Amino acid sequence: MSLRIFLDKARQEHRLTVITDEVDPDLEMARVINTLEGQPLLFEKVRGYDYSVAASVCGARENLALDLGVEVGQLLYILADALEHPSEPMIIDTGACQEVVQEPVDLEALPILTHLPQDAGPYITAGVAVTRDPHHGRNVSFHRLLRRGRTQLVARVVEGRGTDTLVRKSSGDVEVAICIGNSLPVLVAAATSACPDVDEFSIANALRPTPLVKCLTVDLEVPAETEIVLEGHITQATAPEGPFLDLTETMDIVREGPIVEISCITHRRDAIYQALLPGGQEHKLLMGLPREPTIYAEVSKVCHCLNVLLTPGAGTWLHGVVQVQKRGADDGRRAIEAAFRGHPSMKHVVVVDEDTDIYDPRDVEWAIATRFQADRDLMILEHQPGSSLDPSATHAPGEKTRTTKMGLDATIPWRKPNGEPRSEEERAAFHRIRYQE
Repeated sequence: MSLRIFLDKARQEHRLTVITDEVDPDLEMARVINTLEGQPLLFEKVRGYDYSVAASVCGARENLALDLGVEVGQLLYILADALEHPSEPMIIDTGACQEVVQEPVDLEALPILTHLPQDAGPYITAGVAVTRDPHHGRNVSFHRLLRRGRTQLVARVVEGRGTDTLVRKSSGDVEVAICIGNSLPVLVAAATSACPDVDEFSIANALRPTPLVKCLTVDLEVPAETEIVLEGHITQATAPEGPFLDLTETMDIVREGPIVEISCITHRRDAIYQALLPGGQEHKLLMGLPREPTIYAEVSKVCHCLNVLLTPGAGTWLHGVVQVQKRGADDGRRAIEAAFRGHPSMKHVVVVDEDTDIYDPRDVEWAIATRFQADRDLMILEHQPGSSLDPSATHAPGEKTRTTKMGLDATIPWRKPNGEPRSEEERAAFHRIRYQE
């Protein structure tokens, strides 16, 4: 499965928007992507470049459902199964990603977007970085990459994560391959926070067959159908990285980031460059969607979990809704505690019953309005590990972000205000009465 196959599927389903006018990757293209957010896009004419550009391929849950051939409501279970049962991908001899070897190396030949006037420069945003840890094996992850001339990038590497740990414990350079123009399963898998010993390509392969091919100049493997591959090394040298728009639609600060030296570029014939709008719905969905199965797994340990949603208004990251089928009076509180274990960066969570549509914010608000009492159903957890993306949290250099978390049990209360249990008939009085179609 490749990016091209998805674009063909989207075209056949009349979901692909093709931009035939010439568009400038310097500021203009980001504005077009933002205006048409959620729709898979293909820019056929890019001012100053020979490449076409694809964007917003993961801009809506419906896109991933189309690619995997399932209903939107099944995505959680499909992803959960792939995380539970990763499948080692096949390594083949040749791949389309190596049809052309660019000589000499020139990052300025790629249509790398500058998204906002405040940006530090042109940024690769949909690049999937592949490294290998000598103890844990292959690691696949996203890093935003600031172009720094023809052969160098500066990476934003989050402290304490896999790539950061690998670079810090290495005495010299670290081999890296950056894949641009990936299938949707590869994008989703790269966004997961799998255990160090789990290869994200195995998660992608569990979603769709994802054969790999060995790189030409580094000892790494990449998806054979990737559009563009940048081979090189993450060095111990650093340079300023940022400012840049982050998930919460606020500007991230300037930090020192490792310099990445690119020594080889390969690509498919008529390669398609892939862009991801920072702060946009695709960015949020790729961040949050892989966390929903981890929340589901933790909540399922303590009660009967039916569904999980990280909501778009909070960046598909900081706020969640968990749907349960209660079997005990305290299931709502148990689900709250488990949900925070499943996604430690989450700040607020609402737990609802099976009759509440978690995809409808009005339905969730109705459940809070009619089933929740703050003195009884509100959980406040102070001084908890939080998300570095939350500008209202407490941030200290070299320390984990701290925040106060809130859980709302908006399920039907099984106890009366005086503590006595409610009968099934009394609980049924909380159900919403709906008109027939």
